[in-house]
Amino acid sequence: MSANEVHKDDIGTVFEVALMDGSSIVNVSAATTKEIIFEKPDGSTLTKTAEFVTSGSDGKIDYTTVAGDLDTIGRWKIQAYVVLAAGSWKSDVAEFSVHDNL
Repeated sequence: MSANEVHKDDIGTVFEVALMDGSSIVNVSAATTKEIIFEKPDGSTLTKTAEFVTSGSDGKIDYTTVAGDLDTIGRWKIQAYVVLAAGSWKSDVAEFSVHDNL
């Protein structure tokens, strides 16, 4: 995640996730599906199509928020999902907070 503090209704916030196998980077350059799953504080989920940060060989994918994405204040969770020829994988789950505005 590239922002210091995320706020309700922010547009253009970039969320970046790296897929790792232990301490090794997973090359996801051949991924046919790249998604980032967000879990809102109420437990509902939002699944967004992700892009490679570079070529995917670094294991990194990202998603940039649009209007309506960050609509709830509170503690959120984030997880990446990729599908490769050999199978499908999810990243570790991370958490972040969405803060209120003035």
